[in-house]
Amino acid sequence: MNIIQYLTTIHFGAGAVSSLSQTLEELGITRPFVISDHGVKAAGLLGSDAMQVLSSAPAFLDVPTNPTESAVKEALVAYRQHGCNGVVAIGGGSPIDLAKGVALLATHEGELEQYAAILGGIPKITSSVAPLVAVPTTAGTGSEVGRAALITLDDGRKLGFISPFLIPRRAICDPELTLGLPPALTAATGLDALSHCIETYLSPRYNPPAEAIAVDGFARIWEALPKAYANGANLSARTEVMMGALQGGLTFQKGLGAVHALSHALGGLKELKLHHGTLNAILMPPVLRANASHAATAAKISRLEAAAGIEGTTLADALDELNRKLGVPRKLSTLGVTRDVFAWTCERALADHSHQTNPRNLTSEEYAEILESVM
Repeated sequence: MNIIQYLTTIHFGAGAVSSLSQTLEELGITRPFVISDHGVKAAGLLGSDAMQVLSSAPAFLDVPTNPTESAVKEALVAYRQHGCNGVVAIGGGSPIDLAKGVALLATHEGELEQYAAILGGIPKITSSVAPLVAVPTTAGTGSEVGRAALITLDDGRKLGFISPFLIPRRAICDPELTLGLPPALTAATGLDALSHCIETYLSPRYNPPAEAIAVDGFARIWEALPKAYANGANLSARTEVMMGALQGGLTFQKGLGAVHALSHALGGLKELKLHHGTLNAILMPPVLRANASHAATAAKISRLEAAAGIEGTTLADALDELNRKLGVPRKLSTLGVTRDVFAWTCERALADHSHQTNPRNLTSEEYAEILESVM
C-alpha cells in the first residue's frame, strides 16, 4: 500500500501577499509572531502595505543561514513572552524552517532532538503544532509546502524534522516578492529548487503524481531560471521559477537523495556557513553520474533530458554548464571545504534521511569519491 497526500492551501500569483490579513483571520491567528531575517527587512518587504497587519507583531530576525536549535529556543522564548498563537514566516527556507521548529515546540514539550525523524520522532509530532503561514521571498527551498524542517542541533548534527503537521497551513507565494533578489541568490535558490525536482523524481518511492509534478517543475525552472538570472525584473520568469520551486516542495514526500544527504551534512559544519542551494548545485552533477549506473535511474534521467530539450550531452554535463552560466563555484574547495571533513561528512550523509531514498545505496567510499570529484 502507498500513502499519497496533497497537501495544503496555496495562494499563488502576483499580488498574492494581499491575502495575508484574510489568511490570519481564517486561521484564527490573532497574535501573530513574525520570523524573518534582516535581509528581508532591509529590502523593505516587511514594510509593504500588505504587511501592515503585522506592523505591531513581535518579530525574530536573527535567523542563521542554517537554522539552529539555539535560534529556535531564542525565538520560542519571545513567542511565549508575547502570548502569540501563530507564526508568520517571511523569507527563504531558513526563516520558514526555523518557524516550523518554533511552531512545533510552542505546543510540544521536551527537547527538540526527540522529534527528529531519524531518532523516531515522526509519530511524536501531533496536529497541535501552532498554525504557521509561510510567505517565501525566494524561489528555491519549497519549504512553504514541505513537511520537513532542517535544523542544526547544538551538538552540530543537522537533522530533519518531518511530519504532515509541519506543513504550513497556508503558503502565500507572490513572485513580486522575488523581483529584488540579486542574481547570485536567484541562481543559488533556483538551482536548489531544480535539485528538489530532480532528486524527488529519481527517488525509488512509488508516487506517480509526485513524479509528474517534479518533471513539470524541472522543465519550468530549466527554461526560466537563466531568464530570471539575466533580468531580475522579468516577472514572467520569476513566476515560472517560483512555481517550479513550489512544485519541488510538493514532491518532497517522495524523498530526496544523495545530493541532499551530503549538503545537509556539509551545512552542519560549524566553522563554515555554506549556502544549501550552492552546495546542491555543485553536488548534483557528480551524484547524477554516480546514480546513472542504476538502469531505472538512467531511464528517468533520459526523460528529464527530453523534458529540457537536452541533446548531444548528458544532464550532468548540462548542469555543469548551467552552473557555469549562473556563476556557481565549480569546487567545494572554493567555499572553504577541506578534505579533513570528508570522513565526518560521509558519516553524517549515511545517517541522513535523504540517503534512504537515493536510487543507489551509496557507500561511505562512494560519497567520498563524489566529494573528491568536486574539490
